[in-house]
Amino acid sequence: MAIFDRALVRLLPAVPKPVVQRLSSRYIAGPDLADALRVVRELNAAGKAATIDVLGEEISSADEARAIAGQYHDVLAELDAAGLDAGVSVKLTGLGLELDYELCRDNLEAVVRDASARGRFVRLDMEDSSTTERTLQLYRLLRDEGHANVGVVLQAYMRRTLDDIPGLHDVRLCKGIYIEPHSIAYRDFDEVRKNYVRALETLVAAGARIGIATHDEYLIQQAERIVREAGLNADRYQFQMLLGVRPERGDELVAAGHPLRIYVPFGTQWYEYSIRRLQENPKIAGYVAGDTFRRVLGR
Repeated sequence: MAIFDRALVRLLPAVPKPVVQRLSSRYIAGPDLADALRVVRELNAAGKAATIDVLGEEISSADEARAIAGQYHDVLAELDAAGLDAGVSVKLTGLGLELDYELCRDNLEAVVRDASARGRFVRLDMEDSSTTERTLQLYRLLRDEGHANVGVVLQAYMRRTLDDIPGLHDVRLCKGIYIEPHSIAYRDFDEVRKNYVRALETLVAAGARIGIATHDEYLIQQAERIVREAGLNADRYQFQMLLGVRPERGDELVAAGHPLRIYVPFGTQWYEYSIRRLQENPKIAGYVAGDTFRRVLGR
C-alpha cells in the first residue's frame, strides 16, 4: 500500500485542478470563513470540538503576514458570534516567521491576546525543522507571559522530541509529515510509531495536557490503553483528527466517551495546501484515494 500511496503522489501535478478540488472538498471546508463555520457547526452537533486553520504559509511580505493575522481575528470574532466550540491553529511562517521574528511575535501575541479575551485556545503548529527551535521559543515566551491559552505541536519522528517535552504544558503530538534528513528524524515506520508511544507516555508522566493526533489504528489503540491505564480525565487529553480522514473512526471514539477535536482548514490557498499536504504525507493520499473509490463504488 505504501508503494501505491507514493505512486499516487507522483501523479498529483498532472491531475487537473478541478479534479483536485473535487477530491479535496471533503478535507478542506472551503475558500471562505462561512464554509469553516458551517463545518464546525456540523461537527459540534456530532459532539466534536474543532480547530480552524487559515490556509496561507508561503507569504512574501509583512502586509501578507498581517493580513493572515487579521483573518484569525475575524475567525475568533465569528466563533464568538456563533457560539461554536472551536479554537484556532496558526503556522508561524504565515505570521511572518521567515521574514522577521519580531513581526511574527507581534502578530502572534495579538492573536493570542484576542483569543484569551474570548476564552479561546491557540495552537502553534509545527512546521519543518528549520522552524522548530523558534516555534518552541515563542511558545515558552507566551506561557512565561501568562498566556495559558496557547499550546504547541511536537512531531514524533523528530529525534529531539523526547528532549523537548520538559516544561511543556499543552502539546499536540503527531507523527510529522515534513521530509527531514535521517540524522535528525526517524524514517522507519516502526521507529516513528515507537517514538510516538514513548513521547505520549512521557507527556502523560509529565502532567501535560495532550492532543493525540493520529489516524494510525495501532497508535489509536495504544493511546486508548495509555489513557485508560493512567486514568486520565477528559480535561487532560483529547484525540485529534483531520477533517474528512477516517470520520467513522472518529465517531467510534466519541461513542466510546473520548473527547475528539477535528482540524478544519479553509482559505483561498486550498489548491496549494492540498498538493503540498498530499505530497508530504503519501499515507493521507492513500486515505483520500481509497475513500473516493469507496464512494464511487457505493453509488
